[in-house]
Amino acid sequence: MRLREKNSFITILVTVVLLATSVIGFSSASENKYSVGSGNDDWWTTYPAQSPGSGSEVNHPQWVLAALGSKPVVIYVHKGCSYCKPQTDALAEVVKEDGNEFIYFDISADGNDNRAEEALQAYDPTGGVAYVPMTIIVTLIPNSEGKVEPVWHSTEEVTGKEWIKNYVKDAISYYNENRANWMK
Repeated sequence: MRLREKNSFITILVTVVLLATSVIGFSSASENKYSVGSGNDDWWTTYPAQSPGSGSEVNHPQWVLAALGSKPVVIYVHKGCSYCKPQTDALAEVVKEDGNEFIYFDISADGNDNRAEEALQAYDPTGGVAYVPMTIIVTLIPNSEGKVEPVWHSTEEVTGKEWIKNYVKDAISYYNENRANWMK
């Protein structure tokens, strides 16, 4: 009988702790999925390892930095082609679900929008010929000295909704943790 009471007490205690952490909104950087680095899945402060410009500074376009003043940024550069369609559809779903949490730029690479070329030049992860569709996510994270700065992750792949949701969730979390300490 005593063992059953102990197990019940432990179960109740664990439940209370879990409820309390969810009610007070407990969060920490350890909950974030991706870290800062130069690997394929990292957030990048400079060009990543797979880029010929590895370690070089990124020249963030001014319109991206301006938008980053209010929310994390998602940029999608595409041509509206059949290859882009699955990524376009996946992004549309994420925007519909979470679009109020980030600023979204849907940019056609076929038109006269100079932002397409600026984004492709700034955020091409391979540093070679920029391909579309390119999905770019920009947020704020402290660097190794603790100074908050823009970081980014991008891909020229059709990734699907889950990949986009994971990076967007991470971007929002990091942004909320660090926006108060960002000096533009």
